Amino acid sequence: MAAKTLTRMDLSEAVFREVGLSRNESSQLVERVLEMMSDALVDGEQVKISSFGTFSVRSKTARVGRNPKTGEEVPISPRRVMTFRPSHLMKDRVAAGNRGQ
Repeated sequence: MAAKTLTRMDLSEAVFREVGLSRNESSQLVERVLEMMSDALVDGEQVKISSFGTFSVRSKTARVGRNPKTGEEVPISPRRVMTFRPSHLMKDRVAAGNRGQ
C-alpha cells in the first residue's frame, strides 16, 4: 500500500475548486504562500499557522558524531535545521485518525 503525497498541484487544485479562482491564479496563490513561508524561515522568523503548527529554524552547534557501521568519529559542522511543532488541535486530529486503523 503506497502512501499518498499531497503536492503543490493538489493544493492549487483545491484552491481552484473551493475558492473559485482560475487554475493559474490558484497556482500563483499557492506558490506565493509557500514563497512567503520559505522567505520568513530563511530570515530566521517563525511561521505559525493557527490550528496547524509552527515552523521554525534553529542553529545546531558543531559536534562529533559517530559512524554507526565503523564506530569512527566524524566531525559534524554547525548548521541550521528546520523544525515543526504541530498544534494540539493537529495532534488530536492525527491521533483520532489513527484510531480507525
